[in-house]
Amino acid sequence: MSISFMELLILALASFRLTRLLVYDKITEFIRRPFFEELEEMNKDGEAEIYLVPKKGAIRGFFGNLLSCYWCTGVWVSIFLCVLYLYNTPFTLPILLVLAVAGLAAMIETVIQKWMED
Repeated sequence: MSISFMELLILALASFRLTRLLVYDKITEFIRRPFFEELEEMNKDGEAEIYLVPKKGAIRGFFGNLLSCYWCTGVWVSIFLCVLYLYNTPFTLPILLVLAVAGLAAMIETVIQKWMED
């Protein structure tokens, strides 16, 4: 099996974006919610801070720990996208391209925001 640099770049950017989507983005909060408990604590300024802690249990605990770890989720997302790529179904390329373009756009936006702050 041979993979070009462009294919690797598309897979890497798609993996980056899908991982962030699952672990951090508000739009996928409904996916994470069943696997976390919210703990509220008061900080030193007297303000309430909410922490998400993985729930106990075999399945909920596993997925809670997985979704709380960007690196762990990234490995599984990469496996999923590589398998999708290897099977090359009709919807594989559009999914990978959309995620890759969104990932690159997110990186560009982050750089521009940092640049604008300075």
